[in-house]
Amino acid sequence: MDPTFTLIGALMLVFSIVLSPLSSRVGMPVLLVFLAVGMMMGEDGPGGIQFNNFELAFLIANLSLAVILLDGGMRTRVETFRVGLRPALVLATLGVALTAGGAAIVAWWVFDLHWMMALLIGAIISSTDAAAVFSLLQGRGLHLNERVSATLEIESGSNDPMAIFLTLMLVTLIGQHEQGSVLSGLIMLVQQFGIGAAAGVLGGFLVVELANRMRLTPALYPLLVGAAGISVFSATNAIGGSGFLAIYLCGVVIGNRHVRMMPMILQVHDGMAWLAQLCLFLMLGLLVSPSDLIPLAGAGLVLALALIFVIRPLTVLITLWPFGFNRRELGFISWVGLRGAVPIVLALFPIIADLPDAQLVFHAAFFIVLVSLIVQGTTMAPLARKLRLEVPAGEDPYRRLPLDAPAAGDHELMLFPLRGKGWDKPRALGQLRLPENTAVAGVFRDRTCLQPTKDLEVTAGDMLAMFATPSVLPDLGKALSGRQAPKHLAERAFFGDFVLNGDALLGDVEQVYGIEFDELPPELSLAECFAKRTKGHPVVGDTVILGPVTLVARATEADRVTKVGLKMDA
Repeated sequence: MDPTFTLIGALMLVFSIVLSPLSSRVGMPVLLVFLAVGMMMGEDGPGGIQFNNFELAFLIANLSLAVILLDGGMRTRVETFRVGLRPALVLATLGVALTAGGAAIVAWWVFDLHWMMALLIGAIISSTDAAAVFSLLQGRGLHLNERVSATLEIESGSNDPMAIFLTLMLVTLIGQHEQGSVLSGLIMLVQQFGIGAAAGVLGGFLVVELANRMRLTPALYPLLVGAAGISVFSATNAIGGSGFLAIYLCGVVIGNRHVRMMPMILQVHDGMAWLAQLCLFLMLGLLVSPSDLIPLAGAGLVLALALIFVIRPLTVLITLWPFGFNRRELGFISWVGLRGAVPIVLALFPIIADLPDAQLVFHAAFFIVLVSLIVQGTTMAPLARKLRLEVPAGEDPYRRLPLDAPAAGDHELMLFPLRGKGWDKPRALGQLRLPENTAVAGVFRDRTCLQPTKDLEVTAGDMLAMFATPSVLPDLGKALSGRQAPKHLAERAFFGDFVLNGDALLGDVEQVYGIEFDELPPELSLAECFAKRTKGHPVVGDTVILGPVTLVARATEADRVTKVGLKMDA
């Protein structure tokens, strides 16, 4: 292998990573930086690299997407399924089909293509890249309410397989020109869904058992999970199922079971997913020359804008209106139609199959992804704040280390840096309101470890080492958070001055606070008020306005509000 080739590849990675902080500063997706670096190093750029090996690109792209989906699956919490599963699945199946159909109509008009090729373009650009959306939102410090975040999170892992199914079916139909191929395409669709789902769930349980039964060096557990996940992906593809669906569900099973060294697995796989996205977008940037995009810029812009401003919003409205989303939530989910790597990868299928107009399809998909990253990617975070979809969030631990000892159970060692104005004034450890089943293991100050005692005062700059379980992490993060939240996210401004139990009756609230709720019966509990307004799936941050009073869901358990904030109109 030419050492110059490996040097250029390594320098491209270094250059992209060094430029990645630019994403947070200017508010654009970091993936756009990687894509731009790839295009600059390509044939029309200063790099002058000629890369047109579509088969190699297809192989790298599939493996990269598999790694990304495995990591996304492991970070999907089953608890979020109660509010996000049904709407996300409808959006990821019927929504993808509606998006493909709407995009096909516009593509047929602007590109003057055969209707089958127009349908193929629609299928290719029908899936969104919510993983890219969350990397941008988290980089800007946003914490969305659970109804929106869960829906987008589950959609990100389930809409890609649907788009892949539609693309493969249309490529088969166009390539074979057989009357019976419609039926064979539908059979393939059912087969890929069925085998992919079964193989993913079964593979996930097998990986969990394997990881928990093995005694390995800690550094090998992430590699074991990654290699096993790719094995599930490849084996599912070999027997005719959807490897993408399988590896995502495999990750969901792994992430929601007790697995030895899970925090370390997640930490390593986070880096692997970033490396996969980086390599994927650099490679895709090399495949396209800007000069190839200029001739279709006008038609591509019409299709991209129609997708952003008409097709996605109509699809979201049609599919999600029965699920109790309010207008602000529907508006944001409509805007979160960010296109990413998957449409470009799917556009490789017609090139490999040597279909007519395959280059046009590829360049059109690439152009639409560029427009989406620029238009939607740069406005995502400001829109979320403008629509008031944020909820207060606690401090995340700087590091989580599993104890991996039977006597310790699920306890981990978590390191929390004390920072923010809330810690400017020293406080004794005994005054901290820590959750149950937690303990302070030590306090680090100026490279010195201090013995924790009730009278020991801690302040900004100290690092607390805590023994705690993952279940209490949200409460622990809030207890140790000292950062001053934005005015609209401060605890009292967001939830109100009074905290009530969800079981409290409206009649009792009327008597205590001297308020009259004429529109609802007094025997109704506060939790039941939220259940009625949210169709049975309330989340933290939901509001119910009753005359001069605003009730804010402060804590939930399953599908019931347990703590309610009460805000009185001034």
